[in-house]
Amino acid sequence: MRSSFLLFVLSLCVIKSLSSATEYTPPIAPPSDEGQERIKHFSVDSGLEVELVAAEPMLANPVAFYIDNRGKCYVAETFRHHKGVTDMRDHRHWLVDDLASETIEDRLIAMKKNLGADFASYSVEHDRVKLLEDSDGDGILNRSVVFADGFKDSLAGIGSGLLEDRGTVYYTCIPDFWALRDKDGNGIAEERELLGSGYGVHISLLGHDSHGLRKGPDGRIYFSIGDRGFNVETENGRLEYPHTGAVLRCEPDGSNLEVIHTGLRNPQELAFDNYGNLFTGDNNSDAGDQARWVHIVPGGESGWLINHQWHQYPMSRGIWMSEKIWFLEEEGQAAYFLPPLAHIGSGPSGLAFYDGTGLPEKYKDTFFLCDFRGSPNNSKIHAIQLEPKGASFKVAHRWDFVSGNLPTDVDFGVRNGIYFSDWVDGWAQPLKGRMYRVYDPTREQDPTVLETEKILKEGFEGRSKENLLALLAHPNQRVRFESQWALADFGKNVVSDLVSTAREKGNLLARLHAIWGLGQIGRNSDLDPA
Repeated sequence: MRSSFLLFVLSLCVIKSLSSATEYTPPIAPPSDEGQERIKHFSVDSGLEVELVAAEPMLANPVAFYIDNRGKCYVAETFRHHKGVTDMRDHRHWLVDDLASETIEDRLIAMKKNLGADFASYSVEHDRVKLLEDSDGDGILNRSVVFADGFKDSLAGIGSGLLEDRGTVYYTCIPDFWALRDKDGNGIAEERELLGSGYGVHISLLGHDSHGLRKGPDGRIYFSIGDRGFNVETENGRLEYPHTGAVLRCEPDGSNLEVIHTGLRNPQELAFDNYGNLFTGDNNSDAGDQARWVHIVPGGESGWLINHQWHQYPMSRGIWMSEKIWFLEEEGQAAYFLPPLAHIGSGPSGLAFYDGTGLPEKYKDTFFLCDFRGSPNNSKIHAIQLEPKGASFKVAHRWDFVSGNLPTDVDFGVRNGIYFSDWVDGWAQPLKGRMYRVYDPTREQDPTVLETEKILKEGFEGRSKENLLALLAHPNQRVRFESQWALADFGKNVVSDLVSTAREKGNLLARLHAIWGLGQIGRNSDLDPA
């Protein structure tokens, strides 16, 4: 066990390397008509159209993205993919050292030992965050700037998680969890706050990093980690889960970090439905098992440990296979793990839940799951609808939403439709990247869509509590959440109003948001009305 002081010193070194980084200019493919031409080869749900909104050289190698309330798009670009981040399948002679690691400091020692003179090459290429903007209001992202780079420490992974909230851009790049802030509005993050470190104990497999940043109904920040594992010092003690993947959450300032669900192999994105239920897609281990659709619950355990990957490699996977841990629920399974709800796809990556406005009624309560398989010919975005089953759910419907591309992430913005990022082709860095919008052309001027865009762009700071209370019943999920979170800032001054809303027999979603808002206030103070 390494001391927390060593972790602190290591964190300072990371901060120093970032603050002293010079501008990084990676090789990126020149502009072309390829992105527009590729649309002809897409298959998309009936009645919907596809629009190219950004392409190389504005972005390249996109892993994840997030669109804020003003329509600004933050993109996590990787240039460390196989150039600073590697895969244990390519270094089997490192395996004993890797499995023995319990902390990121252990991994650093093992990397120096096994890489020798090549160790220096692991801190050359950067991962970075790119900011894309629509400067003329036509819906096309036409301005691109490097929001933050310098993520090139030898321990750094692939930057895979992004979330903007109230002026802070949260970014996960193993071993660190960052808060990035642009104080002067020039599109470049001048302030970088390290919220936590200790993620990525193992080298494991490429891409088993930290992902999935979401703000939850409780106002806390949720994120996932693959089976590279983590060993993190917090103000409440150390969280030691070095050999498995998990879902975690913390306060927006990084405090009160806690583990929600463990035993995951490589959960990528996370998504909440309208009722606060949380889901993810978890990847298979290439031994005949299948990728899994997982209901994330407090205290949940899905049964995966990193050593399963290497049990009689390349095929056996030990008890993961023999005890049918990856199977759907069936009689005779062990009781220590929660079975998945369904087997969907082969390469779960980006995930989003329909925000409620802009698409046809058939998409109500639908999840959209990217299935990244290395080739646009067999990759797609799944549409998934659930229905209750006992204390959990089952998949009621699943169909292909969009195919013919290589999607890494999918999310909703402020405009009509849904956006996805396209890796273009292959497993290696393509040095290209695209962003597309899938939309219903008949709803471009829909009053609810236009109202939603107006509300989001105006923001929620300074709105009266009466206005915010009314917005708890809005059809758009983001509007409801933002209104709830803004109401929670009123503290005791809004408790009686939220109690009244929760007791009303009207809109169920408004009642739920009122209850969640009361929970937020109650975490920081008592609920006696002011």
